[in-house]
Amino acid sequence: MTSPHESTPATQATSLLDIFRIFLRLGVTSFGGPVAHLAYFRTEFVERLQWLSEHAYGDLVGLCQFLPGPASSQVGIALGFLKRGLPGAIASWAGFTLPSAIALVLFGLLLGSVGSVDASWLHGLKVVTVAIVAQAIWAMGKSLCPDKERASIAVAATLALAWVPGAVMQIGVIVVGAVLGWLWLKPAVELPHSPFPLRMSKLAGVATLLLFAALLALLPIVASKDSSHSVKLFDA
Repeated sequence: MTSPHESTPATQATSLLDIFRIFLRLGVTSFGGPVAHLAYFRTEFVERLQWLSEHAYGDLVGLCQFLPGPASSQVGIALGFLKRGLPGAIASWAGFTLPSAIALVLFGLLLGSVGSVDASWLHGLKVVTVAIVAQAIWAMGKSLCPDKERASIAVAATLALAWVPGAVMQIGVIVVGAVLGWLWLKPAVELPHSPFPLRMSKLAGVATLLLFAALLALLPIVASKDSSHSVKLFDA
């Protein structure tokens, strides 16, 4: 556990412009979907820039995979938040997620204006994506599952999800994996503690958690009773 007076990579000063520039480069060059994005993030922020340790990054990915929503965008926002608080989170989101959103809207408008087109090139992109995602999984697997215990849990989780896909099985795999890790790994693997300095007060943290829970629980109810397209889109 590091001393609060030590200078760690996570606490070194990084400007908002630097955060935006780094994530913009990743946002316009990363390809392959959320799993590949997470591998790109690991290469950039764990290996090259050393913003956080391997285990801290693994914990962050696990948290964002557990939460509803796109994991790679959430990890990017959290990394920006780690460096410069809320302004850093906004800068990382604007650099990584916003360009893709703008490109997607423009692409949809273009297809709508030209009508039906040959989509064979989209199939080619999907084939390329498979290779990129496979490479990303292999790279992350070597660091996050370095022993037979964790590798066994990962393989069993993959087989279970392939056998019975769906939200219920996903939640079940998370719960069973957590129990197995708690019972099986505690005597065999000593995981290091990786401090994650948060730039937020406890009051602000509780307030945002309550807001998140309220939106998660109430938005589906409001959307089911409101015919407004905007409300349904926001709920989705």
